[in-house]
Amino acid sequence: MSLRTTLEQVGLFVLGLTIAALTFLAGYYAHAFSGQLPVLRWALPGLPAGVEQYGLLAETRALVEQHFNGPIPEPNEIDQALARGYVQSLGDPYSVFIDPPNAELESDSLSGEYGGIGVSIGRNEADEIVLDPFPDSPAIRAGVQRGDVLVRVDDLAITPETPTEAVTSAVRGPVDTEVTITVRRGADELSFILTRAVIALPSVRGQLVDGQPEMGWIRVDRFSDKTAEELATVSQELADQGATRYILDLRNNGGGLVDSAVETASLVLDGGVVLYEQSKTDGERTYNASNAASVLKNAPLVVLVNHNTASAAEILAGAIAAQGRAPLIGQQTFGKGSVQFVFTLSDGSSVHITAKTWQTPDRQDLNGNGLTPTIAIEPGTDGQDPELVAAIEVLLEQR
Repeated sequence: MSLRTTLEQVGLFVLGLTIAALTFLAGYYAHAFSGQLPVLRWALPGLPAGVEQYGLLAETRALVEQHFNGPIPEPNEIDQALARGYVQSLGDPYSVFIDPPNAELESDSLSGEYGGIGVSIGRNEADEIVLDPFPDSPAIRAGVQRGDVLVRVDDLAITPETPTEAVTSAVRGPVDTEVTITVRRGADELSFILTRAVIALPSVRGQLVDGQPEMGWIRVDRFSDKTAEELATVSQELADQGATRYILDLRNNGGGLVDSAVETASLVLDGGVVLYEQSKTDGERTYNASNAASVLKNAPLVVLVNHNTASAAEILAGAIAAQGRAPLIGQQTFGKGSVQFVFTLSDGSSVHITAKTWQTPDRQDLNGNGLTPTIAIEPGTDGQDPELVAAIEVLLEQR
């Protein structure tokens, strides 16, 4: 498989498209809230003691129930709408309410595995859902091929208007349960009965660069619980194949766990500050890189970034740039310098609350600004990758 083919596969955003759109996987501390949260209920025409401040909601509900000529939402739908609206009223784009299906997808992505058929989901130019099966997955064993257009999952018809999260939720499910998918391949429609299995969701992949046997390309898709471990494994495998210099690709990486970004930085940096973090309650905290052993520690390195490099990915790129460890090649990064606490709610939904901000080791505040690349390169078209070409040239000059 060529590097270009792998980069095209990367463009499918392995099951992370919805999550990135929701939150840019915003440098989380993932907190699970245990116990039941109080849920607002109304008694009409009067109000329960202690919730008089919500009288306007009670008035509105009374009028809706009296006059609305249509079905009234279920109580859980009303609860979720209220929670969503309350969080939106904060005016912070990163403090968000996530409904249960998307909260589950997000949790799966950060934990690194889920129950499913083993495909990445993307869209073609016609906005149709296209599949790319993982190696040794139920999908590929059944005969699903890269580029197959998904047209049905069980009884759910898949159209260009079907939300990506609805498709992902449909193909996922409990391990050892069956799901039938129908795909279009050319002019033919094919159906497959698949048994869902535990699917590993790797956050790191890599291979030798075509024509450059001493050069390893490593892509980090997001920062999950397993990213540092995966990076250590992938980089060592490339070193065993002869790689001595590396391209670290953080393009379209929307972020993830703060601790994961720090652990990953420890594989690239020889100590030093990774970020400074500020909060209203705890003041300032300094995160430092550890002395973790890694083939990447002192090897020649370049880092690829773009406008969708965000949050935890900017933590890593910012630390590398601030220490002068490697040049950043590409476009200005997204510019997200805040940290969200993630709380799981009683119905399986979650709420993200911006609780902290952070700065790079050289005290850059990235909010709304982002990181400026060392070498600015505009993105390519028609399958061209000028950022990768520039990275190869820089590494060749370091011989």
